[in-house]
Amino acid sequence: MSPRSRSLLAGRGMLVLFMVLTLVPFATLFTTALAPQGSIPTGLGWPEDPQWGNFVDAYRVANLTPLLTSSLLIVLGVVPASLLLSSLAGYALASLRVPGANALFLLFVLGLTIPFESLITPLYYQVQALGLLNTRLALVLPLIALYLPFGVFWMRAHFLTMPAELSEAAYVDGAGTWATFRRIHLPLAMPALSSLAILLFLWTWNQFILAIVLVDDPTKRTMAGALGAFQGRYGTDIVLLSAGALLIMAPTIVVFVLFQRQFSKALLQGAVKG
Repeated sequence: MSPRSRSLLAGRGMLVLFMVLTLVPFATLFTTALAPQGSIPTGLGWPEDPQWGNFVDAYRVANLTPLLTSSLLIVLGVVPASLLLSSLAGYALASLRVPGANALFLLFVLGLTIPFESLITPLYYQVQALGLLNTRLALVLPLIALYLPFGVFWMRAHFLTMPAELSEAAYVDGAGTWATFRRIHLPLAMPALSSLAILLFLWTWNQFILAIVLVDDPTKRTMAGALGAFQGRYGTDIVLLSAGALLIMAPTIVVFVLFQRQFSKALLQGAVKG
């Protein structure tokens, strides 16, 4: 066997290993959700009489319809605003001669290094002072601010790869800065924007800590935040809790499966350009 074949075989073996390590917890959760309610599942194993009605019961007892609506409203408040601000700031830092651009970019990079958990207490008192506690805005506004450093970093990296001749040609044709951004650079940035949108959707949907701390009403939280209340009420029934967890995870899995090809394409394009 040639060295190239051995290297290829080793790479595929590692991929299979990581795939198994990723899928086993989901498989265990799925088989647990199909066990009889009130029972104590022993581990990974297909139940003799799968109880598909557990998902219906979990959906009903968790009252998932308002939770789903709340999560969608929060996602619609966070993702478009984050994309707009990130693309504008990324373009300004990468393509425009903004005074102090390097210092501003350094501040955004520093924002990436701050531990998320260390901001929860000051965020709580700030949101309380604004009178937004226990509202969806208490989640939307902090999440936009928390995601902005990564979004600016992501979009700046994309705009840096764009040839300067594109902007120069647009300026020669009489286009201003805003027209050049909107008509030339923004359409070319769609792969980067779409992959960033997927990441922001997943992070917002799965947001747990802020939803628990800033919002008392479970129907105003994200789906993941509502899981805490679900666990408190039905934590003793492992089967029902597993079914509820799978229902809460289902939208993120569907979104990733539907857009994973586009997401991988955007990442590969960024790697090639880098």
